[in-house]
Amino acid sequence: MNLISAAAMALVLVGCRTAAEAQARTPVTEAKGGHVLSPAQRDAVLGAVMAAYQKAYVFPEKTPAILARLDQARAAGRYHVDNPSELAGLVSRDLREASGDGHAFLEFNPPRYAAATAPAAAPSGEDLAGFDAVAARRENHGLSDMRILAGNVRYLRITAFHWVSDETGQAYDAAMRFLKGGDAVIIDLRGNGGGASEAVQYLVSHFLKPGTLEITFLRAGREPVQTRALDHLPAGRMPGTPLYVLIDQGSASAAESFAYDVRQFKLGTLVGVGTAGAANNNDFVPIAPGFMLSVSAGRPVHPVSQTNWEGTGVAPDLATASEQALDAAHARALKALLAAKPAPGAGADYAWALPAVEARLQPVTLPAATVQAAPGTYGKYVVTAGKDGLWIARPGHPLWPAPRRLTPLTTGGLFAVDGVDMLRIGLKPDALELWWKGEASPRLLQRE
Repeated sequence: MNLISAAAMALVLVGCRTAAEAQARTPVTEAKGGHVLSPAQRDAVLGAVMAAYQKAYVFPEKTPAILARLDQARAAGRYHVDNPSELAGLVSRDLREASGDGHAFLEFNPPRYAAATAPAAAPSGEDLAGFDAVAARRENHGLSDMRILAGNVRYLRITAFHWVSDETGQAYDAAMRFLKGGDAVIIDLRGNGGGASEAVQYLVSHFLKPGTLEITFLRAGREPVQTRALDHLPAGRMPGTPLYVLIDQGSASAAESFAYDVRQFKLGTLVGVGTAGAANNNDFVPIAPGFMLSVSAGRPVHPVSQTNWEGTGVAPDLATASEQALDAAHARALKALLAAKPAPGAGADYAWALPAVEARLQPVTLPAATVQAAPGTYGKYVVTAGKDGLWIARPGHPLWPAPRRLTPLTTGGLFAVDGVDMLRIGLKPDALELWWKGEASPRLLQRE
């Protein structure tokens, strides 16, 4: 995790990853065997890995066990492979098991290696910073999805914490202005493998008082480096805005740093599954002929807990399966907004949205009698039954050319209409209720 500013590091990956994300991003052509290692190259790689850990690993007391594990594996012939991606995987597993460090890994990535070893006189943009900046721009700096959920709950997905000076902040400004318009905010960090501390600092500053000490970074032989909440934020702050953060086992490194801030500063509610537990700050060392070695060279210390999340991860406040985390957070937000005695218009909006969200969390099974009794004609509407449930049609209507599925919201006969969020259908004995959003009572249609 890049949790030290660029000025404090000699070689750092901006938007860095943990081992799992690095493995997922290994170039496909190389992973399939496009490059073959000679025995001499393999030995040189292992020697460079061991030298790097002996020189700079953040926990020197663990270094002998790490080196011994690599030596034993080499002596046993474990590394006698000529595929560089296979070698990287084997070494990574041994590094992680010997150290318990989620940032301990080796990846075979020739493009990144070339950028990291580019000569100082190389054209602008061909170095590692330029390489990472291209990725950041293509991914909109990790801000991949912004939506307005029902009830004016604003959603932002952050897939990685990129940072490009004078650019990423502007992307965050736009996202924060969008979020500020919400009655509650959901930030989705599921699968976010980490990134730059500058991005975490910029994001969390919107929820903290100016100057708040956010975290301190410790590295052997250097003065501690402190990160504080920024004074000036173009989009302004969001004090008091209900905040929900989605996490899972794929949330690692810098993503955990933000989640840890949310927990320690009591900024909001964490929803989902416990995170990866990778807190250390890593440097990347290029190793010929195309490897990048991650070496943890520092560690963060939070001002509230006086520790960090290494090895333990960050636990959710509301535990739920990762695939249900968004709906669980959305439902929790709507309930909290309703409980806060909102204005009549807003309260009706929350009450309208909540049943549909809860039905996704706990799908409703209709009684067989309801399905059998529902089909029929109700004014201009026709209800039919199929193997996959009930459907409703409005023959002849130009905006309703085909039947739409009815999704049960309650066992009492309330349904959502697929694609028509403004309408709910209530089925009663020999009658159909049309519940239009904003109307105080339903329109009743008798069965013909």
